[in-house]
Amino acid sequence: MAKELIIVQYVFNYLILMLIIAFPVFQVRADSVKIEPILPLLADQDLDLKLVALGDRLFYDKRLSQDNSLSCADCHQLSTGGTDRKARSVGVGGALGLIKAPTVYNSGLNFVQFWDGRAISLESQVAAPVHNPLEMSSSWSECISKLKRDTSMVALFNELFEDGITGKNISSAIATFERSLLLVNAPFDRWLMGEDDALDKQALRGYRLFKSYGCISCHQGKNVGGNMYAHMGAMRNYFNDRQGKITSADYGRFNVTHKEEDKHYFKVPSLRLAAVNFPYFHDGSVTTLKEAVRVMGRYQLGRETNI
Repeated sequence: MAKELIIVQYVFNYLILMLIIAFPVFQVRADSVKIEPILPLLADQDLDLKLVALGDRLFYDKRLSQDNSLSCADCHQLSTGGTDRKARSVGVGGALGLIKAPTVYNSGLNFVQFWDGRAISLESQVAAPVHNPLEMSSSWSECISKLKRDTSMVALFNELFEDGITGKNISSAIATFERSLLLVNAPFDRWLMGEDDALDKQALRGYRLFKSYGCISCHQGKNVGGNMYAHMGAMRNYFNDRQGKITSADYGRFNVTHKEEDKHYFKVPSLRLAAVNFPYFHDGSVTTLKEAVRVMGRYQLGRETNI
């Protein structure tokens, strides 16, 4: 059954790819905006700035961890692409996580959160690391008790929420802050919006290859990914070749649905910020972008690439 589903998915992706190749670049002259499978990011969000500010403060608040040693920002460092650049993050007491922390930038564009898609919103995602014994190892009751001793924090919550400091309201504030972490005005976005000289010839050639090779079948939309699941090792057994023990994290979506056909399925990661978000893949097994491209070509597209 799993093989049949993979074949159906890749036939569908192939049909999309053929349409893309047949009609590579359209331009809407009225706005000079190019019609492409990747869409430009625009700063068009309507967010409560006070809630964003509160979420910003909580994002860096170590009181959300059991021993006051970690904040969200420790695993999602904004100065290094929204990640800690580790294959497995370190939690309270030196506990080692099971999977690579994804970037928090543009995370509001993902159709689900976490590699296995177990959270359907940023709000539900926020609660998981707080309660995870390998991460913050705390609970809402512990966090709320600490925050209520801070009169300034109590005042901020009371201003924004009728019921003050609650787990739901903490999640709402942090999720709103994370939605504000939208990176706009990248050279590729400017090119999509009609600024033809925003990309050099090498970058444009790379984009044409990206489409013609088939990478675009999984990495498209505003976030260049983050909007579908895909099987890791669709064309060749990635986990056999990787060697080493298969961990629970390697099962991906299966851990949520417990369906055999979902083994090794993962949310397709965004390629925005990919150049700085090493190491790569859910297991952090690859350290360079060039090697990541080679691995994806081999295991997802069934072709070798020389770069």
